[in-house]
This record gives sequence, C-alpha cells and structure tokens, in this order.
Amino acid sequence: MADEIWLRGISAHAFHGVFPAEEREGQRFVVDVGFATDVRPPARSDRIGDTISYADVAAAVHRELTGGPWRLVETVAERIAAAVLDLGIGAVDVVLHKPEAPLGVPFTDVELRIRRTPLTVVPAEPVDCVLALGGNLGDAPATLASAVAELAAHLGEVRVGPLVRTEAMTLPGSVPQPDYWNTVVVARTRLAATEVLALAQAVEARHGRTREVRWGERTLDVDVIRHGRTRSADPALLLPHPGATERQFVLVPWAAVDPDAEVDGRRVAELADHSAIRERREDWR
Repeated sequence: MADEIWLRGISAHAFHGVFPAEEREGQRFVVDVGFATDVRPPARSDRIGDTISYADVAAAVHRELTGGPWRLVETVAERIAAAVLDLGIGAVDVVLHKPEAPLGVPFTDVELRIRRTPLTVVPAEPVDCVLALGGNLGDAPATLASAVAELAAHLGEVRVGPLVRTEAMTLPGSVPQPDYWNTVVVARTRLAATEVLALAQAVEARHGRTREVRWGERTLDVDVIRHGRTRSADPALLLPHPGATERQFVLVPWAAVDPDAEVDGRRVAELADHSAIRERREDWR
C-alpha cells in the first residue's frame, strides 16, 4: 500500500464562478491535497532530495487556485490535479472547498473530491495522441476508413498516415494469416488517456473485434501508442506503447504523418524501415 502525504487548508481569494458577482468580487477557496508516495527511502536517508517537496506541491496548488478564472470548481480541481501530477507524483487526491458559494440557503461548505492518476487526469492543455489501427479480416481498408471517421468525430481534427500492408505477426506454430492493413492517426485532445482507450475499444467493438485468440485474426485493432508525455506501467494501458519502436506497421505511417515525432528519445523517422512494407497507399480514404 502506498503511503500518503496530505497538505490541508491551502487557501486563496479567487474569482471562479458562474455569477457576475463571483467574477467581480471573488471569494475564498480552500484546497486539501493528498498524494501517494513511498516514504521509506527518505526515512532511511533523512535527505530532503529523496522526498517530495511539500513547498513545490503547495506552490503548484496555489498557482492553479489563483489562475483562470474558471467557471466551474470541476475545472479548478482538475487543473490542480494535473499540476501536482506534473511534479512526478503517481496519484493525487484533490478536495476543493467553496465555503462562500452563493447558494441562497444556509450551508457549511461545498466540497468537491477527485482522485487522479496520469492515466485518468484531464490534460490542462491539448496533447498529441497517437493511435495505431490495423486489421486483416474482411474489407480491412474500408474498415480502417470507417474507424478513422469515428475517431475524428470524437477527437476533432486528426492527421492520418498512409495505408500500409505488412505480413501478419503470429505466434510460433500458429496457422498463417492474411496480411494486415495498417495506418496511424495523430490527434490533439484533452481526453484523458483512459478516455482515449475507452474510445478505441468502443470503435473496435462496433467493427466486430473479438479477443478470443492472442495475436489472432481481427477485423480491427486500435492501439493507443502515445498520449502526450504520459508514462504508465499499468497493464491496462502501457504508455508509451512498449512495441512501438519495433513495429514497422506503426513506425512507417507514423513517420509519414509526423516526421519530427520521437518515442523514447528516438526519432520515429529514423526507426522506420520501409523495406518491411509490402504495399503502400497514400490517398486511400
């Protein structure tokens, strides 16, 4: 179980709210913030460099609390969580109090509680999100075109790579499979990483994707390759995708749509090996 450190009662006069008086006169907001950490290393060393700086956390909270202004406390709490996670913290609880909210009835406090990790937090600003799509059953190019359209409807403007055909990746001893058609989509989004994953899985399901056989034939596969600077060792969503630097059916279309992209400090364009591609279509949708 992770240890927790809490900072309570960080307060500021700020101007968040939906009513003109709130925007004009402001009011008092109070934040409690707790973050998961392992305190055993600093307990052994007694060195401040081995622990999280409470001052840095407090400064990040206060900066977001006095920023904006924002209309909703939900927005304020989410931005506070994002700022704290940017300090390298793995999970954060934010409790935002608005004790002077204009409710029109006697009350003690308005309190919003959220818990966020790098995978679940809403990015404070849009981030680059990279999705790899592939399929080898039915009319795969048509399926991929439909999937791209669905993703664009939720992610907004997207950049789409060329369509490439490659040999299927199979387990040793398994029966041969048809070649795969693949492409890559790059989008700017404020969806959390888990929201992007849920979207990808929903698009897969609508196109008949099943998971009965590992590395089996499939109508559609949509993998989240990268989500901003998010790093995750969670088996539910590993980020950046651990196989991205080894799969040419990802690297080649990714390099075409974003030549300056990097993964793990290496340029995608330098990793792309076009000799692995059996067929390539530029204008395919």
